[in-house]
Amino acid sequence: MTRFLAPLLVLAAALTGCAGYTVDGAKPAVLASVKTIAVPMFRNDTLLPRAEALATSAAAEAFVNDGTYRIGTRDSADAVLEGTVSKIDYAQLRSARLDTLRPLELQDTVTLTWVLRDAANPNQVLASGTSSGWSRFFVDSNLQTARNNSLPDALQRASEAMVSRLANGY
Repeated sequence: MTRFLAPLLVLAAALTGCAGYTVDGAKPAVLASVKTIAVPMFRNDTLLPRAEALATSAAAEAFVNDGTYRIGTRDSADAVLEGTVSKIDYAQLRSARLDTLRPLELQDTVTLTWVLRDAANPNQVLASGTSSGWSRFFVDSNLQTARNNSLPDALQRASEAMVSRLANGY
């Protein structure tokens, strides 16, 4: 019985060892040499104040949570991420029963435009694209506060989509 068990265990280990997983991850080929990314302050093309600071923090947090790339300074980084909060749209999801123009629940959609440049040669673009994220919120007595409170969640979703594209290629 043990005479058949040893070759069977070796065969099972050989077959399961090739399950397609790699220790290194699945970075896109063009970003294979990038290990550290600098994330300077994003630009804000919207009228919402502090959106650039929230977007920069969300992007840095998304990189840290993903773990594929490290965050570094411009001097020590392999690449530099330049981002812009390009658009924030609001859509009504639910309205008051008797007044359809009065919203009860809104959704904000944030669009980030980003470019990843080589730190040694800033003219070389390694990757670029747009990412969007959304958040839903209920309208209360202060609409501006409700919008400001929902913005970090939408920016976090957009940043996670951006980092997923940089780390996994999709």
